[in-house]
Amino acid sequence: MVLEYEPESWDARWVWTKLRTEGRVRIAKVFHFERADLLGELPSDEDFENIEGFVYRFRFGSRRAGFRVIEGRRLGIAHDVRIADALPLERRLFVAHRDMSIFRGLSAVMPTGGEIVIGGNEEGSIPIPEFERLLTRFPTTTELDRYARARVADVVGQYVDGMADARRHYEEYMNRHKAIGATGSLDTEELLEAELAKYQLIRDTLRSWLSAAEVRVERDWQQLLMKFLLLIFPKYVAILENMQIADVYSTPGRSRRRFIDIALVDAAGNLDVIEIKRPRGGLLAGGDYRENGFPSRELSGTIMQAEKYLFHLSKWGLDGERTLTERYAASLPPGMSIRVTNPKAIVILGRDPTGGVWGEQAVDLEVVRRKYANVMDIMSYDDLLRRLDNVIASLRRRIDDETDI
Repeated sequence: MVLEYEPESWDARWVWTKLRTEGRVRIAKVFHFERADLLGELPSDEDFENIEGFVYRFRFGSRRAGFRVIEGRRLGIAHDVRIADALPLERRLFVAHRDMSIFRGLSAVMPTGGEIVIGGNEEGSIPIPEFERLLTRFPTTTELDRYARARVADVVGQYVDGMADARRHYEEYMNRHKAIGATGSLDTEELLEAELAKYQLIRDTLRSWLSAAEVRVERDWQQLLMKFLLLIFPKYVAILENMQIADVYSTPGRSRRRFIDIALVDAAGNLDVIEIKRPRGGLLAGGDYRENGFPSRELSGTIMQAEKYLFHLSKWGLDGERTLTERYAASLPPGMSIRVTNPKAIVILGRDPTGGVWGEQAVDLEVVRRKYANVMDIMSYDDLLRRLDNVIASLRRRIDDETDI
């Protein structure tokens, strides 16, 4: 059995580097391989620069007497694993939400020694229906979020004033919404105050997260912003997560699946893409080239990733529109069809530089933004905070105007 892994082209070198320097690599936080597991030779440094779409192929297991046998080392556990042929091999059998290892969880509760056996009739094996049920009971992202929030609140919540303020704004907002339901009417000033509380909650929550940004991974930031995207960008009416699209160009004669983490649908059904990365580093690289700033490696890679998604969406055409409309009908307003009409991307990543250098880099960053303005909007987390601050300031001014009338 062979496991194939193809990184995004802009980030393909990390596996190559790990195997060359450390002799081992971990993929998706679950699959563990040594250099000896690689089928074929690693390309040389010169050859690697000219390889597009390089696919790593690793020895993953073997077939024996109606089972697929996987050495525990390749899953980072002490037990070997045997899976009956009757159960199709899929990623979901090994990886749960947030790259949690299914078999690491099983290994932790198994007696020392022996094997983990899925299917078959031998004593001690886990029947396939019971294993399938186990997969559905692994904690979801929402459950993990709730657990993490509860632990944080228990330990440090009483010391963080910002969290208390955000909670107070939220309660004020919810109380106003209850008032709408009770009376059936709301004057302009009260409506504006409810909107103000809503955006204050978003801004204060974002500021609180940014104060401890290093402890959260990219998926955490995606989950946070997805709660607010339709409020921050009101033109959109639906969010599609982990959207599957077709790639018919990377490998001639073969259609491949690609997955877009987050897509947005506006009120007319037009589809756009949003890339959310961690607020780590700046949008421009640390040095300069002939006194000019240039995009950081992460920004360049994210732009390339977004452009490829837009390319595949555009080339998919009417078939893609029909497929996506049918596949995600439950997430769309009734009767809406998805349209892929000159899709654009939104990129959120990084922070503003600190110190006097920012004044010099601001012009260079604006040049980069304008270069891609026809296909994507590029913003830092500080840009997002400024947008929220401006919305809040505008709402406060409108409330003051209402009071003066």
